[in-house]
Amino acid sequence: MGLMSKILGESGSSRATEDYVELSADDLDDAVEVDRQVRIARIGEKQDVVEIKDAVYDGDIVVADITRHSTQDRTMEHISDELKRVVNEVGGDIVQKDDDQLIITPAGVAISRERLGQ
Repeated sequence: MGLMSKILGESGSSRATEDYVELSADDLDDAVEVDRQVRIARIGEKQDVVEIKDAVYDGDIVVADITRHSTQDRTMEHISDELKRVVNEVGGDIVQKDDDQLIITPAGVAISRERLGQ
């Protein structure tokens, strides 16, 4: 199940991708400085982890799509272990959301294990 399917719901939903508007940061004041970013990644192969590690070391938050791997996949176990080591080194946090995403944060950012509205 892809990200848009989760947002829009399964078939039978009255919403479609066209109902959403892509927001651009181009309209924001260029003088705004940011300390960290939320980065989006896809883990398809083991080498994809390198950029994720670099981003976390730089202080960014990463939401990684892991739909190409099952949670029981040995490659996914190795990738998770490697990312856990990075998180321990920087004092960040990591959580797997359902079977399709990892959220990895740097120091100073914790991930709540409770959903809003619950």
